[in-house]
Amino acid sequence: MLPPVRCFTCGAPLGHLWDEYQRRVKQGEEPGKVLDSLGVKRYCCRRTLLTSITYIEDVARYYTLRAKRYRSGGVVG
Repeated sequence: MLPPVRCFTCGAPLGHLWDEYQRRVKQGEEPGKVLDSLGVKRYCCRRTLLTSITYIEDVARYYTLRAKRYRSGGVVG
């Protein structure tokens, strides 16, 4: 899943906050305080950012393995 562009409930734009939010949380700041400082007040928007997981890199890895199997004549399923 890609980072959210808008809140799924209210439609508020969130995409421009994603990189800053991720960077600060990885540095060890509390997610709630980061959202407060970014101005995310609605609980639906906070939920969208707090629960979003980007796993596109994981999916891409399996797609690459599948392509290798296909080229080598293995079973693709």
